Amino acid sequence: MNLKLKWSLKKFGDLTNEELYSILRLRSEVFVVEQKSIFLDMDNKDQRCRHLMGTLDGKILAYSRIVPNGLSYSCPSIGRIVVSEAGRSSGLGKELMTVSISSLEDIFGIGSIKIGAQLYLKDFYSSFGFQQTGQPYDEDGIIHIEMTRF
Repeated sequence: MNLKLKWSLKKFGDLTNEELYSILRLRSEVFVVEQKSIFLDMDNKDQRCRHLMGTLDGKILAYSRIVPNGLSYSCPSIGRIVVSEAGRSSGLGKELMTVSISSLEDIFGIGSIKIGAQLYLKDFYSSFGFQQTGQPYDEDGIIHIEMTRF
């Protein structure tokens, strides 16, 4: 499957109601329902982040939020990295990370980027230059690690 997504990056206040609903629905579908992790996704960080959406025919298939330094970590970060079930096994995860890193660097300049990664995705994030920089920890019933791209 070779999907050609349209990428857009928006500040929270520039999201339409439909876009915001679609983002929150996708995050809930994957992080809460599919991964069976009961947590409050709306963490009062979205309002200060940029939101990267990869869409096809108006439907969000890939998403991440670009987090400014000082909000989650001392350096900028990428969070809520998610690809819809319909977009998996098509390379969208790699494309999403490539566009996320590029977008973050366009906004904040080239420097360190930190993520809180699900442990089972360590090799995936390592392929983008991220290195484990913390011990495994439980976050909402899923083992995570901090990873940094220097």
